[in-house]
Amino acid sequence: MRLSKTSEYALRILIFMAKEPDQLYSAKQLVEELHVSDKYLRRLMTDLSKSGFIQSVQGRGGGYLFNKNTKDIFLFDVIDSVEGMDKLSGCVLGFEKCSSTIPCAMHNTWQQVRTQLNKVFRETNLSDMDFDKIVRY
Repeated sequence: MRLSKTSEYALRILIFMAKEPDQLYSAKQLVEELHVSDKYLRRLMTDLSKSGFIQSVQGRGGGYLFNKNTKDIFLFDVIDSVEGMDKLSGCVLGFEKCSSTIPCAMHNTWQQVRTQLNKVFRETNLSDMDFDKIVRY
């Protein structure tokens, strides 16, 4: 199981910004630090802004800053805002119809993993990151 590029980048951006949550981050700085294309970054920042996580400061010397406290931004909410958590609830083997009544070979195992994964995403916020140990964003 893997997150989409959109979710990966959204999380990487917000986790990077959460290291110093009161700082104003320019798009140029984020592009250079995170190696995300400028066009993709700006689209994501628009989505993250519409979701209320960050705000855009216009004008010369503008950029992005948090609109909410990082303690109130959970990984689940970020993923849900950019792609929807339902993407992570589908069949791990890709079957369109997979349920307890018509299970695939991995259904029961994946259901347990998915439940635990959702729990981690729902309970982990941006301020929970161990910034002293993070070396890559």
